[in-house]
Amino acid sequence: MARLLTNILAWAIAVLGGFFAVAGGVLVAVGGSPYYVITGILMVVSGALLGRGKAAGRTLFIVIWLGTLLWAAWEVGFDGLQLVPRVVAPTVLLVLVVLTGWRRGATRSRVALALAAGVAIVFASGLLLHGPDVSAQSGAPTSTGKAIPAPEADNDWRDYGGTLAGRRYSALSDITPANVGKLQLAWTQRTGDLPMPAESQEHKREYHSEATPIHIGDTLYTCTPHSFVQAIDATTGKTKWSWHEQAQIKGNNYLVCRGVSYFEAPAGTPCPRRIFAPTFDARLVALDADTGRPCPSFANNGAIDLRDNMGVSTPSDQIATTPPIVVNNRLIVGERIIDNVNRNIPSGVVRAYDPVSGSPVWAWDVGRSPDAIKPLPAGQIYTRGTPNVWGAITADAANGIVYLGTGNASPDYWIGYRRPFDDRFGTSIVALDIATGKLKWTRQLVHRDMWDMDLPIGPSLFDYRDAQGRSTPALIQTTKMGQVFFLNRLTGEPLAQIVERPVRTDGATPGVRVSPTQPFSVGMPSFTPPAPSEKATWGATPIDQLMCRIDIRRAQGTGIYQPMGLKPIIGHPAFDGVTDWGGAAVDPVRGIMTVNTMEMPFKLWLMRRDDPRVKTLMAQKQGGENAMQAQLQTQYNTPYVAVVKAWVGIFGAPCVAPPWGHLTAVDLKTRKILWHEVLGTARDTGLFGSHLGVPVKTGVPNLGGSIITAGGLAFIGATTDQYLRAFDLKTGKVVWKARLPAGAQATPMTYRGRDGRQYVVITAGGHGALGTRYGDYTLAFALPRS
Repeated sequence: MARLLTNILAWAIAVLGGFFAVAGGVLVAVGGSPYYVITGILMVVSGALLGRGKAAGRTLFIVIWLGTLLWAAWEVGFDGLQLVPRVVAPTVLLVLVVLTGWRRGATRSRVALALAAGVAIVFASGLLLHGPDVSAQSGAPTSTGKAIPAPEADNDWRDYGGTLAGRRYSALSDITPANVGKLQLAWTQRTGDLPMPAESQEHKREYHSEATPIHIGDTLYTCTPHSFVQAIDATTGKTKWSWHEQAQIKGNNYLVCRGVSYFEAPAGTPCPRRIFAPTFDARLVALDADTGRPCPSFANNGAIDLRDNMGVSTPSDQIATTPPIVVNNRLIVGERIIDNVNRNIPSGVVRAYDPVSGSPVWAWDVGRSPDAIKPLPAGQIYTRGTPNVWGAITADAANGIVYLGTGNASPDYWIGYRRPFDDRFGTSIVALDIATGKLKWTRQLVHRDMWDMDLPIGPSLFDYRDAQGRSTPALIQTTKMGQVFFLNRLTGEPLAQIVERPVRTDGATPGVRVSPTQPFSVGMPSFTPPAPSEKATWGATPIDQLMCRIDIRRAQGTGIYQPMGLKPIIGHPAFDGVTDWGGAAVDPVRGIMTVNTMEMPFKLWLMRRDDPRVKTLMAQKQGGENAMQAQLQTQYNTPYVAVVKAWVGIFGAPCVAPPWGHLTAVDLKTRKILWHEVLGTARDTGLFGSHLGVPVKTGVPNLGGSIITAGGLAFIGATTDQYLRAFDLKTGKVVWKARLPAGAQATPMTYRGRDGRQYVVITAGGHGALGTRYGDYTLAFALPRS
């Protein structure tokens, strides 16, 4: 029996060696490391000798293992996580090989086994003790000493970002680093909205539960992906009312609702307290906040049809994924307009309505004018396919300015048909006059964007006080690129230096103009990841790491701003960004910003529409936009399709080394990093799409944002390991966490209940793109009653 097992092991080593020799030869041919081809040849010899019962086979494998150890240390040092794909599998094979000679009493084999066990223990210890990569630019946060005059979220959380300014900051201070450890689940509410088979099993649609409730009085208002709107007692968690849009889901491939908005009409107005909620069938409904019934005096029987003046608009073409903003008697609405499917799609127009009557007031249609125009009469159509505004909108009510973060004209990845107004307003911060829609200023953050780097959220607004105590109206804009822009919010002028840097221009498809420079915010910390390199590749085993190495050597380019062409690029960052729609949280009292980031590179390339491979990819295409398999972006009415695929190995492990997620605090006065902590573990991130991971502190992909409280804490869910965490704002240490029943890809919020306690609430409903567990939970945490 022992002989049979030895022969099986010998054959396995020889076959693996043959694979490494051949694939390693391919890697060498494209300029990569010769380690694999050398090791592969030696493994074939070792396997052959073992199969013949030769002790030299064991000795040779020990030499291979020692060589592997030296090579790995030369490439990545003694970083435990980096050593995983290089050393773990060879060490397992080493132990098996040495055991084949154990019964023979070979002293050398026993010594080798002891050596292997000792090194394995040291390696495992290094892996488990691998700490967070805290920045050297650390230190205790300092306070400006004064709160800014603008109102903060205190007992209420009246808007999606806490207030119209989108700071995601609360003035409540009951929960502190000293007592947060006592935080406990206060109540659980179930919305009753769960994914259907088409979303959870057939993957025809994406179901994303991303809502942040708002808090008015003693009621929470929230929404769900299937267009439920609910009112919840903020102290008990009891559902007060539930409204559901009876709409046809078929044809919609992307279902999400991030929140609702609140408005108080003048006294004597019917339905005086209103909830405005977007639905997945392109309607904006006004509901009575007290009863949940539609407000019949608003617009058309309680709803605005956002398909008005939009021309042909099929299901899924228009979805208002984030709540509208209500400010200075204007109800301002942006929408997610489907991209990468067709160039002929509805307009990205942003529209303002009267929140009392629902009548249209102005429309910002960049194809017609840089300033807003009067609403079009029936029968006329807003300019098709213009840059849209799908992220949360923020506003400065006192100065009468609304801030938009724009996307791109579709498609994202082939830009040969972009028009001058597309080029001017794509991927930009745009400031408009709230009352009239007149353009105040605009600043473009990516020129000729061909990477889907659209701005996923409006800026956070605050009054910046410098070291001398001078106050400036400011904004912070986080981006998918990992660049943080710090601007005067009245003028758009930089408060931190921005420079235009040369970028690569060759490699695009024929005739496509690529911008020779891009703006980089050098006056603020950069979260743009370094371009992937062969040495920095990762994987579950040496097999998939080798394939990732071949990928990167064959790529046209790696990193940020590599032109999209017919040869793949490794886009890092890519369309999910370094920071997505969660944005930043800004503490205006301490002058601190927190921001969560992730590293999720993608492999992207273009193919001619007549390429025979397109038909195969079309047959494999699934619903949604973030699937891990190669996804065809049809880009109809252009000469090219695009292919977008997460850059992962054949076993599902990322091709880029961890950490894959961080939470960082930045001092806005010094513009230095205070702390930089790994965010999340691999507990729910197993191979082959399983949830059977190991709770190693790898950092993980994350969607959703953080909030800061006056008590000195930052709360965040967002991660794929399904926790709500509290970080000490002073030190960056996790001081509390709660395991959640489903994925919490949402931004939390906080308020004071009628019992006097401060509550922290998170939505946990799962996320189709990140593959977290589905659920229908709204969860509230509070300190025990005294």
